Amino acid sequence: MKSKGIVYLVGAGPGDAGLLTLRGAELLGQADVVVYDALVNRELLRHAPATAECVLGGRRAHGQRVSQEEILRMLVEQARAGKTVVRLKGGDPYVFGRGGEEAEALAKAGIRFEVVPGVSSFAAVPAYAGIPLTHRDFNSKLTILTGHADPESPECRIDWAAEARSPGTKVVMMGTEHIGRVAAVLRRHGMAADMPVAMVSCGTTGRQRTVEGTLATIAELAAQAQLPPPSITVIGEVVRLRERLNWFEHLPLFGRRIVVTRARVQAPELVRRLNALGAEVLEIPCIQTAPPQDVGPLKEAIVGLHEYDWLVFTSANGVRCFFEYFDKGFQDARDIGGVRIAAVGPGTVAALRERRLAVNAMPKQFTGVQVAKAMAAEGDVENLRVCLLRAETANPELPRLLEEKGAIVDDIAVYRTIGESTAPTPESEALIEKGADWITFTSGSTVDHFHARFDLPGLMQRFPDLKLASLGPETTQAMAALHLEPAVEAREHTVEGLVTALERHAGSRHRSPQAHSRS
Repeated sequence: MKSKGIVYLVGAGPGDAGLLTLRGAELLGQADVVVYDALVNRELLRHAPATAECVLGGRRAHGQRVSQEEILRMLVEQARAGKTVVRLKGGDPYVFGRGGEEAEALAKAGIRFEVVPGVSSFAAVPAYAGIPLTHRDFNSKLTILTGHADPESPECRIDWAAEARSPGTKVVMMGTEHIGRVAAVLRRHGMAADMPVAMVSCGTTGRQRTVEGTLATIAELAAQAQLPPPSITVIGEVVRLRERLNWFEHLPLFGRRIVVTRARVQAPELVRRLNALGAEVLEIPCIQTAPPQDVGPLKEAIVGLHEYDWLVFTSANGVRCFFEYFDKGFQDARDIGGVRIAAVGPGTVAALRERRLAVNAMPKQFTGVQVAKAMAAEGDVENLRVCLLRAETANPELPRLLEEKGAIVDDIAVYRTIGESTAPTPESEALIEKGADWITFTSGSTVDHFHARFDLPGLMQRFPDLKLASLGPETTQAMAALHLEPAVEAREHTVEGLVTALERHAGSRHRSPQAHSRS
């Protein structure tokens, strides 16, 4: 008999994935079904199990909508089927999010539910724009309003005349379309024309854009800027503090649109670092790993591990894939024997240390020459047996160099790199339509598969300001095969080194905060 289902109404926060609550992340990790709004950051879906069904509610591509009735029916049906359902809603479910209506419907249907508050955009977006909503020197009252309806329409339920006379900060949510009429009504009923106003679009994300003005000017300024929804408008003297407190829009990579091409399972670290520096990230994974076409040599190597003097891992992927097969045959990590281990890169070392395995040789630079030197520094490799565990198609330089030093090398494929799905996504469509500031590449295979999908030289001709960032020499070599070169190459061939290179480039080409806005 199936256990009784439950629906969790979870606030996803305003856009920055880091603003999801711990409780929200915990429940996503237990979900059988996730029903998420269109404005929810899809990075949050990483918290859900791979087996969870993720369903987009609300507005879909090409203007289609899933009606509220359909969403409610889906929640009830899935819960009655005994499933754990997370209804992931932008901001806070009970702040202009129709969460109250959904909770009512669940209660009426006899469905168990729990509400998990989220960080509401009314508080977070002004904070990311450098505007505190309350301040002892300016106000002692805060009013939150919806601007969804035309303020001059008979259906409008807000007494804007009373609001014009009421002191304090006013936050208008969902007022992108009607901000001009709101400003006019407030002025007509006595609010000062020079009252400061800030309108923030796509707040807490790398797409954030802010327009500052007054009640007299905000309509024209917003029209000129063509700010897209969703937006938050702050009306009040606290807006004057933005000049000193605007921290987010001064981050080193703020406003830069940066494409991440790394495999989906490896991308989160790079995405997180770029987001933390204010970038707008388009995650377009171009590769994924798969078992080697012939696993026979790998199985033979694992059975004969005791015959090797060295194991060489060139990536964290190699470690993960090797031990997937190793664990099927052995129950004890000590069965790896007394073999010495060489690793390329700190990520590979970290993956080995998770297995409580020490690394005997790690080159400071991640090239075939330096790997061979690092191993030779641990002793003569002549007549030693080396098992090189790496991708199916890899640079032949390393085995050649080791063999020149007299080593007996078995070059064993533990995985192969294949292309990701080429189905259109919002991120790929945004790249094709608007371009980007940077495309980051972390391996030669990401270059090759990205080019097969998008025609990299053609894309750069179409968007002349587009720049390439390379993780290291082998990645740069793949670009050179397309007669391209990177604007930056990481000095340290790691994700951290790549981000540092981007940050350094941004610092050398500093631009004013006003120039950070993108359409």
